[in-house]
Amino acid sequence: MSKEKKQYAAVGGQALIEGIMMMGKAGAALSLRRADGSITTRMKPFVRARDKHKWLGWPFIRGIVNLIESQVFGYKCMMESMEATTDDLIAEADEPEGKLDAWLEKHLGEKLVAAVGSIALVLGLALAFVLFAWLPTQLFSWINAAAAPDLTSWKALFEGVLRVAIFVGYMFVVSRTKDIHRVFQYHGAEHKTIFCLEAGKNLTVANVRRQGRFHPRCGTSFIFLTIMLSIAVGAIVLTVFPWLSSYNALWIATKIALLPIIMGVGYELIQLAGRYQNWFTHALILPGLWMQRLTTAEPDDSMIEVAIQALKAAEGLLPPELIEADPPKLEEIQLQVVPELRAMDN
Repeated sequence: MSKEKKQYAAVGGQALIEGIMMMGKAGAALSLRRADGSITTRMKPFVRARDKHKWLGWPFIRGIVNLIESQVFGYKCMMESMEATTDDLIAEADEPEGKLDAWLEKHLGEKLVAAVGSIALVLGLALAFVLFAWLPTQLFSWINAAAAPDLTSWKALFEGVLRVAIFVGYMFVVSRTKDIHRVFQYHGAEHKTIFCLEAGKNLTVANVRRQGRFHPRCGTSFIFLTIMLSIAVGAIVLTVFPWLSSYNALWIATKIALLPIIMGVGYELIQLAGRYQNWFTHALILPGLWMQRLTTAEPDDSMIEVAIQALKAAEGLLPPELIEADPPKLEEIQLQVVPELRAMDN
């Protein structure tokens, strides 16, 4: 395997509703485009579990830990961006607040938002279980029962292909909606900005615009690689324990139990692909890069500006006076778009 190494930046991010969260050397930064055209940047306190317990940072363990942490933290950031966008829409409408709305805001406020978000999270997890765990297994059982020859040896492959089809189909449908398309544009801005940092270029709109939007360490690539690995692992498990095919509930439980191991391996492979560029790593991430044609879109300059500001804050590159020194206070800083973000870099 080739030893050609790419420039690697230990940064990551997530596209939000009208904004981006970036995580870098200085911590986590959340930047949002507000209705008045300004960019609101806020530093978010985030302590990794591996900083408290070193063993959680070991290879093959850190993958599932990082995934859980990023999903929980990213979900909170997404809810915060949603709340800010909603507030902007209400302010733009300039309508008097109703008595019921005022009472709910006064007595429940953030608790109501958290409750709604928790319900949505539970429903989302339940839907994911049905679509990616229960449905493929049940559908194969129905087909196998109706088929003349026994198809049990194809069980793992059939379920894997169906999971890929569901994932691709779902992403294709949601990418066609206006609001999700804008989130995917911010996703593209996130990737382009990180590429610009990794290339060692100044973080300007012009430089970021020239970068590609398909990044090897993207969560989309990770999900796709996890599905591919699950097919291989499932085939091995059913070859060693063929009797599992006869018990759907036990087979589903086995797949769920193996998922942390598969994710741990997938995470290490994605990190390898981010650090090295050769035929092996390219083959690993190629399906995920194809998938990013759906999950990312070309951003406009205003979105790139948000990504630049978030990354600068996360990397400690913004002027100190513009960043709150005590993250737990979460003091919000209103930052107007600075002219140099639009400057052409020569």
